[in-house]
Amino acid sequence: MDKSTSVFGNPIDEKTQKKAEKSKQKFIKRFGDDSEAVYHLGLKPITQIKEIKMQNLVFSDEPLTLPEKPLVVGNIRMGFGHYRISMAIASCAQALGYNPLWLDLASFDATGSKMISAQNDLYSMGSKLSQKVALFNKLYWEPLNSEGFRKITYNAADQKNAELLVPILADLPKDVPYVATHVWPSQGAVHAGLTHVVNAIPDNWPMGLHLSEGAIHTVQTPFAYLGYKMLNGMAKDSLAHIPDDALYQVGHYVDHELVANIEEDCDSRIDRLDNDKPIRFLMTVGGAGAGADLYLAMIRHLASYLKDKKATLIINFGDHLDMWEYIKKKLPGFEKNCKCFFDEYGKLEQFAEMLDGDTAAGIYAVYNKDIFEAVYSTNLLMRRCDVLVTKPSELSFYPVPKLMMRHIGGHEVYGAIHAQELGDSTFECEDAASLCNMIDALIGDKMILKTMCRQIVDLKKSGVYDGGYKVVKLAVGERI
Repeated sequence: MDKSTSVFGNPIDEKTQKKAEKSKQKFIKRFGDDSEAVYHLGLKPITQIKEIKMQNLVFSDEPLTLPEKPLVVGNIRMGFGHYRISMAIASCAQALGYNPLWLDLASFDATGSKMISAQNDLYSMGSKLSQKVALFNKLYWEPLNSEGFRKITYNAADQKNAELLVPILADLPKDVPYVATHVWPSQGAVHAGLTHVVNAIPDNWPMGLHLSEGAIHTVQTPFAYLGYKMLNGMAKDSLAHIPDDALYQVGHYVDHELVANIEEDCDSRIDRLDNDKPIRFLMTVGGAGAGADLYLAMIRHLASYLKDKKATLIINFGDHLDMWEYIKKKLPGFEKNCKCFFDEYGKLEQFAEMLDGDTAAGIYAVYNKDIFEAVYSTNLLMRRCDVLVTKPSELSFYPVPKLMMRHIGGHEVYGAIHAQELGDSTFECEDAASLCNMIDALIGDKMILKTMCRQIVDLKKSGVYDGGYKVVKLAVGERI
């Protein structure tokens, strides 16, 4: 069945269908037609992250041979978000006794991969531009991310484009457990005939963009569940609902290592607060470097606290150093006060372990060219920080006290709202003044962070952070 013609029994108009076909043909014209190509997959160990024993699916000359109890994690590199969620799923799969296999569909020399990379480049460009040009953000980027992607008709072009991914996936057994952390790997797997596909939806704002009929859809919150169940706001008229067996609310997608150590980590935070140790702020800048001026304002504001050893600042620059260069330019001499872990992941691991017993006052900068190390560095440091400074992205759902920055794209707003209402995060601070005021509050009134820590422990008891485990169970055919 052509999945661009209807979504869960809701027909798509012919004009939209024709537009979707044109989108597919545009990519074929640009990157070639490999629909008749025979690609084989092989396994290559991912050795960078010792906590998760993952293997990477890569092109091979021989047909694929899978290990016992495999679970494929289908993803794409789009910022750090989908990689981070993929690591969470892989971690939970390993904890449940499965062998996680990493499938980055943007990493192959194939038409479908090139299609993904081209669209990712456009999204990245728009994201960066939205932070620099207020009018572009107000008139185009915010409406696109909150309402444009929301329409059910947006799904048609993605479904057509996802047909280009089938040759890459053809070597996989049809019944292999498969979890997708972006809709394109989910749609591609369904088109390829896979029968145990879970579409782990990342955002808290229901959008037609994320629909992948033929897969089990999972969401992290009650708000998202109701919105997706009814396909709320995705068309002018009411729509047929998603069937019961195609949608589950599972909780937050979080790595096993983080969930298993929640009590210990929160106890350590409270102990540091009770003993007037420096409050550890972890800033996750990532590759895009959006919100540069906000990061700069916070760093300047923290200067006096750092001098008085009331705060520690750790900045993870991800796998790009543009923000590092920007800070050095704006704050001459800044690097002289930093302890840098640049492409020194082994030393960073040692530093993280040292943080378990050391006050660690000062400023620390982290960078790793390797994407796995760049993403997982935040996991290592997250357990040892007291405050995670982040925009309301996938990190909105992680079990650590959060200082929430301004969102990028309207869909992120609802992640911030959810975290705020759960009580493990501040509200969204939209400008430099409100961010600096919140820093003062967190340092000056320690009960705020203590309350967040206690709330995180209570949320664990109620299963809020168990989404990763439940997604894996659904993929292998278990009931939840």
